[in-house]
Amino acid sequence: MIKNIKDLLKSIDIIENVGELNIEINELHFDSRKVKEGDFFIAQVGTQSDGHDFIPKAIEQGAKAILCERLPENINPNVTYIKVENTSKALSTIAHNYYNCPSDNIKLVGVTGTNGKTTIASLLYQLFKKLGYKVGLLSTVTNYIDNKKVKATHTTPDAIQISKLLSEMIEEGCDYCFMEVSSHAIDQHRTGALNFKGGIFTNLTHDHLDYHKTFDAYLRAKKAFFDQLGKTSFAITNADDKNGKIMLQNTKAHKFNYSTRAFADYRCQILEKHFNGMLLEMDGVELWTNFIGEFNAHNLLSVYATARLLDQSRDEILTKMSELKSVAGRFESIISPNGVMAIVDYAHTPDALKNVLSTIDQLRTRKETVITVVGAGGNRDKTKRPLMGKVSAEYSDKVILTSDNPRSEDPDTIITEMREGIAAENLNKILAITNRKEAIRTAIMLAKKDDIILVAGKGHEDYQEINGVKHHFDDKEIINEIFNQ
Repeated sequence: MIKNIKDLLKSIDIIENVGELNIEINELHFDSRKVKEGDFFIAQVGTQSDGHDFIPKAIEQGAKAILCERLPENINPNVTYIKVENTSKALSTIAHNYYNCPSDNIKLVGVTGTNGKTTIASLLYQLFKKLGYKVGLLSTVTNYIDNKKVKATHTTPDAIQISKLLSEMIEEGCDYCFMEVSSHAIDQHRTGALNFKGGIFTNLTHDHLDYHKTFDAYLRAKKAFFDQLGKTSFAITNADDKNGKIMLQNTKAHKFNYSTRAFADYRCQILEKHFNGMLLEMDGVELWTNFIGEFNAHNLLSVYATARLLDQSRDEILTKMSELKSVAGRFESIISPNGVMAIVDYAHTPDALKNVLSTIDQLRTRKETVITVVGAGGNRDKTKRPLMGKVSAEYSDKVILTSDNPRSEDPDTIITEMREGIAAENLNKILAITNRKEAIRTAIMLAKKDDIILVAGKGHEDYQEINGVKHHFDDKEIINEIFNQ
């Protein structure tokens, strides 16, 4: 690790500094509570709090150096202060330098978009493991340093954690790392200093407007990722999403696209659809996969295209792709002893919910009933709630509106806001049961042999967050428990 302040500040524009720069520090922290003797504290301006307010506490706990956007009134003569324009942006570079620039020594591929990030990153991890490589994964579900599992707390970790994990992957001998890149992480410069070998764009739909405020700001955050790619990188986008071209407008990277509908660099066609998989034609070869739905055809095609762009053999890729398994909480099916199918999916945006329900709609025989159990998260984008209600009612025979992760909001208020999007002629399909376990139990009680229950919104999550407290709650566990009673 690089611990000299002067070396850590390489490539950073310093506006002003007070104190000696040629000093050694111990660790980097942006959380003042973690600061110990000899550490470097980075005062970030966040959405909830301002790190500058905690500079005195960091110094009291032993901080040796402070990175800030404004110098404090009271300067401690024993502390070095460095003023920069944007501490969050500088932190990404400092963290990268601290861990010896790990992204320069591993082939790092980022996946961004509204839906499909977790599936694509996880399938690339699976595929390259099967191709014989040591591989890292940074995803919503979990992180991996080759075979070692590391718990994930965010879609994209903080800047220090990213470089630390990449450094550990290199120590483990990993050749590749596949990483979900969220719009929050891009906007907060968490990935700004990283050297990406490639970037993948999936799609862009309604999400995160609680943070970005406008769809245009959300789009610009995603686009910024591709703007930062270098001349030796590749950028590959979904040609079936109208925003794909926008992502590529200013990138220096080599440009490619993929499509299931139109002419593109990489194409595939769905030949057969079944509840246990689908037959695809990809690059002129027929391929049986354990996935269903056009959205998964897109996901698999982007995986194939990426592997080809990383110089892997076509035949080897296609052989191993037929062995890939679905990601936790993504269209996972559970069959009851009496023949009811329950599907658990992470769909928590209107578009993702529509993708899953329309896939079920295409595969059903019309003799069965489709029952959807769905909620919406609290303290997040409220504008998508009526759309979630609308989509679920249009594609289901029965809908049970319930609690998701209400966080600090009243779950009944969230349910009311979801109901507002439902057309009058569909209101007779709707039940509202706030308790999620009881909502799932009711759906199972209503279901008969061959009926299909979709439990949407939480997928892989094993908790429910209520008033700031996370309680253990796993949709799959609940379904299995009730099925077996």
